[in-house]
Amino acid sequence: MQSCLGISITDKYIKYAKVEQGNNTFNVTSYGMKFYDNLELQQTIQQIIEETGSGSTPISVNIKNEKYYYFDIFSMANKEYIKKAIETEFESFCTENHLTQNAYEGRYTYVKDQNNQDQDKVIYIYDNKADLNEITDAFEGAKIVCATPTAIALPNIATVEKGKNTMIVNLNEETKVTTILGQEIYNVDILQQGLTDAFNAINERENSYSKTYERLKNTTIYTMEMATSAASANTTESDSNEYIQFVVPVLYKIANEIQNLMKSYRKIDQIYLTGIGASINNVDLYFQEYFKQSKVEILKPFFINDSPKINIKDYIEVNSAIALAIQGLGYGIDSLNFKKTDTWGNLKSLLSMDLKDLNAGAKKSIKGGAKGKKTPKKLNLGKLDLGNSNMKGPLSKVEIAAVRDCISVAIIAIIFCVGSFAMKKQLEKNIGKANDVIKYTDEQIASANDDDQKVRGKTTDYKTYKSNLEDTSSAIEKKRSRKNQITTLLNKIVYTIPKQVQLTEIKNTAVTQGDKVTQHITIYAQAAEYEQLAYFKAKIKNDGILQNVVSTDGTKEGGVVKIAIEGDLDTY
Repeated sequence: MQSCLGISITDKYIKYAKVEQGNNTFNVTSYGMKFYDNLELQQTIQQIIEETGSGSTPISVNIKNEKYYYFDIFSMANKEYIKKAIETEFESFCTENHLTQNAYEGRYTYVKDQNNQDQDKVIYIYDNKADLNEITDAFEGAKIVCATPTAIALPNIATVEKGKNTMIVNLNEETKVTTILGQEIYNVDILQQGLTDAFNAINERENSYSKTYERLKNTTIYTMEMATSAASANTTESDSNEYIQFVVPVLYKIANEIQNLMKSYRKIDQIYLTGIGASINNVDLYFQEYFKQSKVEILKPFFINDSPKINIKDYIEVNSAIALAIQGLGYGIDSLNFKKTDTWGNLKSLLSMDLKDLNAGAKKSIKGGAKGKKTPKKLNLGKLDLGNSNMKGPLSKVEIAAVRDCISVAIIAIIFCVGSFAMKKQLEKNIGKANDVIKYTDEQIASANDDDQKVRGKTTDYKTYKSNLEDTSSAIEKKRSRKNQITTLLNKIVYTIPKQVQLTEIKNTAVTQGDKVTQHITIYAQAAEYEQLAYFKAKIKNDGILQNVVSTDGTKEGGVVKIAIEGDLDTY
């Protein structure tokens, strides 16, 4: 009878259950829950293994800190393309999110996208390799056969009817919701709200994880109908319910988050509750008030029958461990197992097999064949004399041993030949797959090069457009500036000219040299005193009103000194 020990580990406690598989039946032989601190993890695990007699029993464990990434792929693609496309997609995801891809271990599965029948939805689960190693290292060489997320294993123990949609809500410190559509896992959501706040608030007063858990279990939630009945009967709240003010607000937030999740699906027929929160009294009735279109109930393993002799609540407390044990027995989605097969260890064990054991095995096989209904014809070799090849007479002990060794060598040779042939076939198959991948990669590289050339061409066009735009913008700016030059000049002269100086004429001459246009200004001015004109010229030059300022010698006519001042405006 096959058996597996399921172990579900959190930061505060460990749930465990040993499950045996019979003829289409399961039997939980031992189960329980232990609290620990971080320094006692390895010691607590070894204690569980010893107490359950699981020293050589396969073990199935959960991974704690997994993350989920979803994307779509074309449903008609072949498996090799899908595998390559998924690897490429996750690599791009790591690059975009600044993650080191080599630091993570990933597994995936895919289902038909409910919103697009031409697409498959990929569920990619990844976890930090250091966190995975931390869990497996705590088992000190125990036989771990499976490591998978609890959210993926829980559907193993749920009754999921065909044609109905189901949600499994795992109410722990962190709340995870597994959505099952068409009897296939479709989504796993990690909610923002979990029982951590309530757990910590109770633990601050109890100062013990085990007492906190017991207090949480003994909490009773009253629905609207029950609360009304209790009020009419003038009943008071019991001491065991003193922490309800920490529990109900958290459950309310969780219910609201689940309601938002359900908007993504046409209909959810069944909601199962499990985890620590499922031990709270009437928690299923509380959630039923929020989900009137769905049937809400506590998740119990499908093979556990209701009986007065069985405390169903005890089994419900270790649902996660039972589900993991069944996963370890070969059920569920095998591709989501994070425990790598130790092929080298198995091969090493085979190569280290004693030749005598192999010979004994051959003898046992021959003896077993002699017990059948048909008796094979006796092969009479006569006497085997290695010295003169005399085949007469009975075989000696040495000759019998030689024949046995020859048979052993022949068996080994046959195994080697068959193995070599199988390995050759597998190698040819893998080479063919590798060639397909190389061909696909070359096609993608060629496509990428074409895209690169197109991008480069677009970049050149963009630079040309940008240059033209800049030239046009510059020309417009120059034209606008040139248009306002004369106005600006006159304003500056107004604030600069002395009161004794009179302007008689201002000329503007545009001088073009190559592609440069210079505005040449000539100002004719007069005053009673030459000093006033000299002051005016100096102000024009020093204030930068004109560039390259020069003037004519002053000429006096009838008591008035006249002068011509010349200069340039800014050149464009």
